[in-house]
Amino acid sequence: MNKIIVYTDGGARNNPGPAGIGVVIGNKEYSEYIGEKTNNEAEYQAVIFALKKLKLLLGKEKIQNTEIEINMDSELVVQQLNHQFKIEEQRLFPLFIEIWNLLIEVPNVRFQYLPREQNKRADQLVNMAIDKALQNQQSLYS
Repeated sequence: MNKIIVYTDGGARNNPGPAGIGVVIGNKEYSEYIGEKTNNEAEYQAVIFALKKLKLLLGKEKIQNTEIEINMDSELVVQQLNHQFKIEEQRLFPLFIEIWNLLIEVPNVRFQYLPREQNKRADQLVNMAIDKALQNQQSLYS
């Protein structure tokens, strides 16, 4: 079985506030501004983005035979996705359900916590997305 290691991160400034996601899949990097969200919403959105991107990159058959390790620096979200912690934030329920539904088509996924310093690139991508969006907003008002 093939294995792909993925790094995801999501973050918001002022929680909730301007938010972004960063995803690293092999040598491919993705960064996206996602509007006003909480940190946890952004973390979930990053996982959703990664799962959808993996489906596109690998295709239906290949993804069935690929082990996927998703690393993130949010211990809470990892434990929620691994069914170790209850989800108490109402706004996370639809995101959790979306991930649950994606896991039907992406079956061999393992969610793993790693310290922030081991997830630097995904974190940089988050900040790049937020910075770019805020700069664009500023230039609209200048």
